[in-house]
Amino acid sequence: EQLLMQPPIAGKVVLGWDPAFRTGCKLAVVDPTGKVLDTVVVYPTAPQCKVEQAKKTVHEMIKKYHVSVISVGNGTACRESEQVITELIKEIPEKVAYVIVNEAGASVYSASKLATEEFPEFDVGQRSAASIARRLQDPLAELVKIEPKAIGVGQYQHDMNQKRLEEALNGVVEDCVNKVGVDLNTASVPLLSYVSGISKAVAKNIVAYREENGRFHTRKELLKVPKLGPKAFEQCAGFLRITGGSNPLDATSVHPESYEVAEKFLENMGTTAEDIFKGHGAFYVKDYRKMAESLGTGEMTLRDIVKELGKPGRDPREEMPKPVLRTDVLDMKDLKEGMILKGTVRNVIDFGAFVDIGVHQDGLVHISEMTERFIKHPLEAVSVGDIVDVRVIGVDMKKKRISLSMKGLNK
Repeated sequence: EQLLMQPPIAGKVVLGWDPAFRTGCKLAVVDPTGKVLDTVVVYPTAPQCKVEQAKKTVHEMIKKYHVSVISVGNGTACRESEQVITELIKEIPEKVAYVIVNEAGASVYSASKLATEEFPEFDVGQRSAASIARRLQDPLAELVKIEPKAIGVGQYQHDMNQKRLEEALNGVVEDCVNKVGVDLNTASVPLLSYVSGISKAVAKNIVAYREENGRFHTRKELLKVPKLGPKAFEQCAGFLRITGGSNPLDATSVHPESYEVAEKFLENMGTTAEDIFKGHGAFYVKDYRKMAESLGTGEMTLRDIVKELGKPGRDPREEMPKPVLRTDVLDMKDLKEGMILKGTVRNVIDFGAFVDIGVHQDGLVHISEMTERFIKHPLEAVSVGDIVDVRVIGVDMKKKRISLSMKGLNK
């Protein structure tokens, strides 16, 4: 859930960087809507080590497409690529930051039937570079394309009953998708098929309808989609959003069945649906029960409507910690005991958590160094994707081990 609910970095042109040694690093530039603008392969790593040539190519792409963030996969040759990127950032006038993203499952996705349909003209490397870029823009929309098992979070997945594991993981994906809501005019088939009431076949029909007739202007239009009947509409409508459509309420989580109540409520408050999107939200209701009766609805329903209209179309992921944007790299030998750094939790295991602090090696926070209080399992203190403050308590250059502590740093 933590991985899927990472906040999106919207509205930016992102350069996805899939690092590798022998076969070269695959790059893909993706516009703010996720459309791939360009792809290229550079060879800054061993054995070719064409660093200057790679820098020149990347700088040209940054200038041409106005790239503001580079999204680097955390696989093989990630740190060597990072070194090249930080040198380049110092040398060029453009303001560019970079983020290391978890690339787990990118190779599974790039070889899948879905990726072949999405990018028929690309090879496997180009597809995974595009996926790495999109993971930064909208982690949820990209990660739902991969079978949850292939994302590889946690230990012992293979020892479990696979059917039950799949059901549990799919349940989490479905919850996240329904919590965030889905943009009806941009969502892919895999994303739509996780929405309550929409099967894979219906998701394909929605996309086909959209491609043939252009964007949806109202939620009601969904009823024209083949195989999507009133029952399915009732289940899915509240989770599908339309921004810039003919009814402002279509961009909220208010269900079409409650539109009448919502409109009457707004009228009572002396405002309109159009106005609340201009930032005139946050309503004070003295007596919910009384108002619910006068509007002919239940008190719980009214509370939900008021909460949504106070912050219409709000993305719950905005409350999560944003990814750490870096412009410089540390080397293991730069680390000193007592240093306090920001890092991203990459994996949680029974005896601690591995945290990426921007050096070649992830550091380990042992369970005993997580909190002042006693905890039975690290998951009581951290989750994958968390941004945490850590103190360096030990560096073993020979064994390439970094020991970290979180005690007294994260309130």
